[in-house]
Amino acid sequence: MMQVVWMTDLHFAAQGDVGGVDVRARLASAVEHINQHYSNCAFCVISGDMVQHETPEDYQALKSQLAGLKLPYLPMVGNHDDRAMMKTALDVPGNCMAGFIQYSVPTDQGLFLCLDTQKAGSAAGEFCSKRMAWLKAELARAGDMPVFIFMHHPPMDLDLPAQDQIQLENGAAFLDAITEHGNVRHLFIGHVHRAVTGVIRGIPYATMRAVSFQAPAPKPDWNWDGFKPVSEPANIGILTIRKAGVNLHYIQF
Repeated sequence: MMQVVWMTDLHFAAQGDVGGVDVRARLASAVEHINQHYSNCAFCVISGDMVQHETPEDYQALKSQLAGLKLPYLPMVGNHDDRAMMKTALDVPGNCMAGFIQYSVPTDQGLFLCLDTQKAGSAAGEFCSKRMAWLKAELARAGDMPVFIFMHHPPMDLDLPAQDQIQLENGAAFLDAITEHGNVRHLFIGHVHRAVTGVIRGIPYATMRAVSFQAPAPKPDWNWDGFKPVSEPANIGILTIRKAGVNLHYIQF
């Protein structure tokens, strides 16, 4: 059995609010809660949008705040991130594939894959041929080992009309790849700032509420021109994994 902390969409900024939220205070509260109650977890995955503005100042301030975590963290890239700045400032694993922030983490409960779905200059995501080849090779090597995938952009519609406009653009090809070997046990997805669970092609998936701000529910209708975060609490996730089985607890802090 192992436990993993999951945070997503910090949208950290060294100064000022983001969406009317003090993101530094939100992250400080998350770190305090994790340290008090979940410091025995194996690691903390942060599934993208580490910062809001892609500046060295934001990444350095974020590094200082994450240094307070009492467990290792695994940073991932989102559409708000800069790969080069992340690699300079944050503790990115050394086995990242060249040119991307995409890497594997072997554990005694299975293989964790942290994917890079960023598309330059876009809020939507992509998964290019190089990243796809890496993924297929990792899945083939894993064999019968359970595989757990973390990614920023969802590869499918979530019935969230605004967010579905900025999903992974080649999601169908991605889903073809992860079903080929039959060893992917769960997808964990950031980006949407809401909690959604479901099954796609026989694989369970879950999204996570952000540490920063939350997106509105799909009804009443809204669009990006009039986007305003809603007053809903921040969350982290706690994953408990036993013999390829997964429990996900959504934790308010």
